[in-house]
Amino acid sequence: MQEFTKKIIFVGGKGGVGKSTSAAAIAWKAAKDGYKTLLVSTDPAHNLGDIFNHKIGGTITRITDRLQALEIDPVIETNNYIKGVKENIKGVVHSGMIAEVHRQLDTAKASPGADEAALFDKLITIILEESKHFDKLIFDTAPTGHTIRLLSLPELMGIWIEGMLEKRKKTNDNYTQLLNDGEPVEDPIYDVLKTRQQRFSQARDLLLDGNVTGFVFVLNPERLPILETKKAIELLDKYHLHVRTLIVNKVLPNDVDGDFFSRRKEHEKQYLKMIAATFPDKQRFYVPLLSHDITNQEQLETFLRRFG
Repeated sequence: MQEFTKKIIFVGGKGGVGKSTSAAAIAWKAAKDGYKTLLVSTDPAHNLGDIFNHKIGGTITRITDRLQALEIDPVIETNNYIKGVKENIKGVVHSGMIAEVHRQLDTAKASPGADEAALFDKLITIILEESKHFDKLIFDTAPTGHTIRLLSLPELMGIWIEGMLEKRKKTNDNYTQLLNDGEPVEDPIYDVLKTRQQRFSQARDLLLDGNVTGFVFVLNPERLPILETKKAIELLDKYHLHVRTLIVNKVLPNDVDGDFFSRRKEHEKQYLKMIAATFPDKQRFYVPLLSHDITNQEQLETFLRRFG
């Protein structure tokens, strides 16, 4: 099944290769084909608003009748995430400790991985809830390393929560036997963890379903993007997330003139051969280097014609 026909599509790649333009083109085509489409940017350097010449931001914004877009702000999502954790511990933590716990949580907002955890939570919410309202979900992701961590989190977090649940259950069983006369212990934290485990499991099932979710990587015919794409695909394969489609962007057109461009075109041929040899089993779309940035719908149409 061609990746572009799937309900959920993640578009990834090295910074600067044209992920946002490619994601916008895929979403634009889906909307033109009659699908109600949501285009979501998880890249902190949001470009969707520039491409559509339309202010988007952190709320779902209508671009056309069938196309809507959302740019996730990691700072806002981290604040919302911490706020949600504070809500979950109400009635669980002793009142005398609430202020200190809140202080620790506020400090945690600046810790490594906090924004990724918050972004992951938002991503799961979109996948599980917005998929009921849209035919297509297209994700314009952050540069490769962030994308891999984000997509591998359902499995990693699932394992971590499973361990937490086992420890929690053992503690509750001990309390039941020793301190509670055999009556089951109410444990709101266990319930919260169990709910999150179920959400992670649902999200993971959708990501692993090749009939539902597709992964597209964008690269340029240059050495570093090729090597980075190869490493990313191999790593995602380990998590059973398989990239089957590549968009080779910014290929010099055949009719370039001038001595510099002729030499550059000859140099580029070795990388096009390298792409074919490195990714022989991937569907590949080649998009020429344009003489201008894509800033309107007509230019986006020109870009997406290469997708067939």
